[in-house]
Amino acid sequence: MKVHEYQAKAILSAFGIPVPRSGVAATPEEARRIAQDMGGNVVVKAQIHAGGRGMAGGVKAVSSPQEAETVAKGLLGQRLITHQTGPEGAPVNRVLLEEPAQIAKEYYLAVIIDSGARCPVIMASEAGGMEIEEVAATAPEKILRANVDPIIGLQPFQCRNLAYGLNLPADLIRPAAALIANLYKVFEDKDCSLAEINPLAITSDGQLMALDAKLNFDDDALSRHPDIQELRDTGQEDPLEVEASEFGISYVKLDGDVGCMVNGAGLAMATMDSISMADAMPANFLDVGGGATEEQVAQAFKLLISDPQVKRILVNVFGGILRCDVAARGIVAASQETEAKVPIVVRMLGTNADEGKDILAKSGLGVILVNDLNEAALMIKQAASAS
Repeated sequence: MKVHEYQAKAILSAFGIPVPRSGVAATPEEARRIAQDMGGNVVVKAQIHAGGRGMAGGVKAVSSPQEAETVAKGLLGQRLITHQTGPEGAPVNRVLLEEPAQIAKEYYLAVIIDSGARCPVIMASEAGGMEIEEVAATAPEKILRANVDPIIGLQPFQCRNLAYGLNLPADLIRPAAALIANLYKVFEDKDCSLAEINPLAITSDGQLMALDAKLNFDDDALSRHPDIQELRDTGQEDPLEVEASEFGISYVKLDGDVGCMVNGAGLAMATMDSISMADAMPANFLDVGGGATEEQVAQAFKLLISDPQVKRILVNVFGGILRCDVAARGIVAASQETEAKVPIVVRMLGTNADEGKDILAKSGLGVILVNDLNEAALMIKQAASAS
């Protein structure tokens, strides 16, 4: 789960990380009042769950409350398009107004999960303000890393090593080490998958300050954090992903035109590989789970059909706890209710596979039944040629 910048900064501030004085506005009038209270000179920042806002016109410095109101009016209610949002953009429902900082130097700091190292990793760089992917590609030597043993935890010497490695002024080594430790505490205590400050700035008066912040949270840990759940902004999420979450279905929207429904994450990845083998692209990742009910299967299938991008569907079910006949009845119920008109390729193996195939064969839906993934890929390719 993602949160907005102003929400991330409120969390960082609660953990002792300095952030600029700010206010959040949902209307142009609120923006004017906040700017007035802050002296007029503020930075107005569109709040969306994506980066690249500055280059897209979503971050503007103003010098008066009236100008803040005008800028907010131009942003609020609009869709901001950045390189991370795609052509559809993201809705701007709030703007953050901050006191401008006099920046002497910018740095990058983040905590992530490194699946290869199987542990949290703190990353730091003198190349702050840039996309870390760009730094990695052009100047990888500028990225410092510290692997954190999840049992032992972050050690003070690691924080000091990172602070020294950033070539900070001597009087900022201790504050920087404390800030790094606090960011890791945010990451650990709040079950984050990403905690990023970019840029972390040294201001002209020699203070460290988080000028931008991004926090992503592990969805599977949200039950432990009702306060974080309250920060969710579903308006920033894909409507199909929001609907799927309401039924306990794992769904991620992708860019292809082949809808796929599978029970099990590993099987879903193999199914997506098969779609790629058919010179096609999956339209989604959809895992109904091993213990899905007939209703969940029906809801999952409705999601596929409701996506106008989907031109063909591949269902890959390995019956275990989810029996194949249950999956088949869910597919039939959803198809009849929505009058599906796209080719449907189905592979079923496992518990009650014959019963499931029989239900589909007699449904009148024209389902194409296959026995393995190679045959499924072939049928998906033929379906594309026929459409």
